[in-house]
Amino acid sequence: MRHMGASPTVDGMKNTALTRSIPYWLLLALSVIAIVVGGWLTWDKTDTMQTTLLDGTATNVEVYVGQAWVTAGSALLAAGAVGIFLALALGAVSAVLPRPAVEVVEAIDWTSPDDDADAAADAPAEDDAQVSSAPAESTPDEDSDDGADDQNGSSGSSATATKISVK
Repeated sequence: MRHMGASPTVDGMKNTALTRSIPYWLLLALSVIAIVVGGWLTWDKTDTMQTTLLDGTATNVEVYVGQAWVTAGSALLAAGAVGIFLALALGAVSAVLPRPAVEVVEAIDWTSPDDDADAAADAPAEDDAQVSSAPAESTPDEDSDDGADDQNGSSGSSATATKISVK
């Protein structure tokens, strides 16, 4: 029988908040992708430069642009390494921090009949909707002479209706 306070495990991994965190897995996956792409760029461009320089067939594009690609690949490689170290640090911190204990308020007895449903069905229905006897608020009379006829399709502001300059 499993202990009530134990976390469920999947292949020996504890089911903690960090292992269920999508941003954590994105950090880890993108870091690995950055390491792979950065390593490939660095290796490929360095190999191309070395081959063409030793053959004597190197062009300006292969040498000078290749250096820029090696720099970009190295930056990706470094960013991936920082991401992996950050993921490891997050894992270490989450392992050290204490988790709050789950308090069981009341154990549920699944074998007892549901007496609350029978009592609710026997109780008389209450009328929650009460009609207000107060009169409805009066709306302004549309026939009142407040200058609405003088607007002739304007925006309706008093400054427009009376042609007052507002500054």
